[in-house]
Amino acid sequence: MTMDEAVVSPQPGGRPPSPWRSSRFRLLFTARSASLLADGMLMVSLTTAVLGAGYGASGVGYALAAWMAPIVLLVLFGGVLADRFTPQVMMVGADLVRMVAMLVLALLLIGTGVRLWHVMALLALSGAATAMFQPGLASLVPQVAEDIQRANALLRISEAICTLLGPGVAGLLVAYWNVAGSFAVIAGAYALSALGLAPLRRLGTAPDTDDDPMWQRLLTGWHEFRSRAWLWGVISLWAVYGLFVFGPAIPLTAVLLTEQHGAGGYGWIASADGAGTIIGGLLGMRVRPRRPLVAGACAMLFFSLNPLAPALGWSFTVTALTGMVAGCGFAFWGVMWATSVQSHIPLAVLSRVSAYDVAGSIMVIPVGRALAGPAAGAFGADRVLLFSSVVGLVCIGAMLCVPAIRALGRAPEGKSADPGTRPLPRAEATTDS
Repeated sequence: MTMDEAVVSPQPGGRPPSPWRSSRFRLLFTARSASLLADGMLMVSLTTAVLGAGYGASGVGYALAAWMAPIVLLVLFGGVLADRFTPQVMMVGADLVRMVAMLVLALLLIGTGVRLWHVMALLALSGAATAMFQPGLASLVPQVAEDIQRANALLRISEAICTLLGPGVAGLLVAYWNVAGSFAVIAGAYALSALGLAPLRRLGTAPDTDDDPMWQRLLTGWHEFRSRAWLWGVISLWAVYGLFVFGPAIPLTAVLLTEQHGAGGYGWIASADGAGTIIGGLLGMRVRPRRPLVAGACAMLFFSLNPLAPALGWSFTVTALTGMVAGCGFAFWGVMWATSVQSHIPLAVLSRVSAYDVAGSIMVIPVGRALAGPAAGAFGADRVLLFSSVVGLVCIGAMLCVPAIRALGRAPEGKSADPGTRPLPRAEATTDS
């Protein structure tokens, strides 16, 4: 029996079948896991390469900026192109570009003539490809799984595991092989991602053949974005959250936790956070609240414990436990948010709306990180983190006060609530039995 002939029956109680029973979801899951592992390896491999070439910490900063800037600047265009040419086409192309960029960097590192501008140029190319890749992911999930929430939870668990494994894999490759080899493995992971996505070319959403110019397509996505108060309300508050919480919390928390508990202690605390993220993903598979954004926001309240623990100098055990709870809350929120967006936005514009989501979420984080050092020097790192914790609570509290966010309910299982969204055809949720 072929993949397109065996239709999966709904589970008892009318719940959609598990995403694992869809071969298309398994392909997407494999591809996404491979690309996440590559992303997780990149930081360690890049840092080792730049420092080994003699460009110091400032060179690492320049290289990371070269990678991040194209993502921020081009992600909106990635959403437009994903809706224009289908997400699968853009994502496969992006993976191939990233694979080539990493292979070229590996070849340059084999020799002795690598320059910082070489690294920056290749990372900028990889960042531009990432901007083309990311918006399409949201559009693929509703097409490969009827149970959108469980699919997002599984992808969140994969993200947590790859985030934990990636730096360790890169560290082992650098230590027992060489840094060029680590970039070759990263290239191989992107190639595996492209191979996983390639068979998804027959998904139901057809490319948009309208001849509207790019600016008109961007404007259409903006109209869809701003027409939903729950959507722009969350992203507006999330931008504030990124500036004052995500931005300073990561660098300053790392510094304070290392000072308080040593490098090894910080590593274990980070691992506890990752374990909490996995637990949050597992909860996202099981818990199906009637008001997903309300439930997710309540869980996200616990994330304020992350900057609070080092700010108040809590013990190692308490800090590790708070990290686990914070990671759990963050992952559960992520599942609720992704599911809400994917089940309430029409597929025809989902990539563009997702691009506005990504842009609004990450655009101000680099600013927050850049200001973290001067703010810590002026007021003290502990006070800055205490402020971050308070701002985090205020932002989530404000989110819960927005009527449109509180009122957003679950879309019917297996389809989207908004008109214009094409639900997954029954024949596409199939098994290879």
